[in-house]
Amino acid sequence: MQKILRLLFAPKATKTTAGTLAEKFGLELRGNGCTIISGVAPIADAAPGQLSFYSTETNAAAFRILPIETLRNTKASVIVVQPEHVKDAPKGATLLITDSPRNAMVKILGAVYAAPPRRGISWRANIERGVFFRNKQSVYVAPGAVICRGAAIGANVKIESGAFIGGGAIIGANTTIGPNVFIDNATLGRDCVVQAGAVIGKDGFGFTRQEGKNVFIPHAGRVRLGDRVSVGANSCIDRGMMADTQIGDGTKIDNLVQIAHGVIIGKECFLAALTGIAGGVVAGDRVLFGGNAGITNGIKISDDAEIAAKSGVFRDIPPGEKVLGYPAANAIETLRMHAWVKKQMKGKNNG
Repeated sequence: MQKILRLLFAPKATKTTAGTLAEKFGLELRGNGCTIISGVAPIADAAPGQLSFYSTETNAAAFRILPIETLRNTKASVIVVQPEHVKDAPKGATLLITDSPRNAMVKILGAVYAAPPRRGISWRANIERGVFFRNKQSVYVAPGAVICRGAAIGANVKIESGAFIGGGAIIGANTTIGPNVFIDNATLGRDCVVQAGAVIGKDGFGFTRQEGKNVFIPHAGRVRLGDRVSVGANSCIDRGMMADTQIGDGTKIDNLVQIAHGVIIGKECFLAALTGIAGGVVAGDRVLFGGNAGITNGIKISDDAEIAAKSGVFRDIPPGEKVLGYPAANAIETLRMHAWVKKQMKGKNNG
């Protein structure tokens, strides 16, 4: 039964050939270019008709290098390999040769498992008069979605069920809006992805105390997302109080991330799950935020800085520095301190 369910609900691959992929992505072909690819699988589990890859690249810590026997014993019909591993591939297999199989696989996965195009606006969607569509025929709006008067929707945008697009929203071309997303007071660039339940453009946590009471401060700013920004499920990006909250091109935001009012995040950053960024923080380009990191108000984080998981940042971080701990400090100094404390405690116990 489980096997049947996997077959029914597994991602549907678009059948293609090794030769087609080689030509499309500039890979060297060795073997039968007419070999049909019915799907992609890990090299140890691949079956005939499937494509896999083997790589000894060390530039990505998330991948481990498998023993060479894994390549020699694979049943995959098509294998993406580096030139030095051609001699270890099984006889009869079709090879796609490149210096970076992992980079090639990113492109191949996108081609083999590309979602079929969807267009059309459901009669069960609620679209007010006065919504501006750049190219209405190219847009997909699912049942139950709501788009308010004044919103602007770019070409090839996809809006899933339950999404709410307010009248202050501008959605760039080729952007996908997941189910139950809220977007208002926000401008999204091209090729963005907003996953289910995300909230973009709500008022921030802006209060002041007057005459002994907490008083809300009205917000007049917006959220501005660049191109290719990804926002994970149930993440929140607050609109600015006066200045806009900004997210740079190519930045990727994981699930359950909170970005407060007036925050500026640079280009090509990564924000892992449960990261919390308080108001007024400015982060440069290519900054890495580990899971559950917390950043206090008004901190400046420079380009290429790395913040370890569960760190609490209370000071500015210079370019390229790696910090960890609570409060966050230079990673090497912090590790040395922990090693020294551990050594002292060990000596005390032995004494």
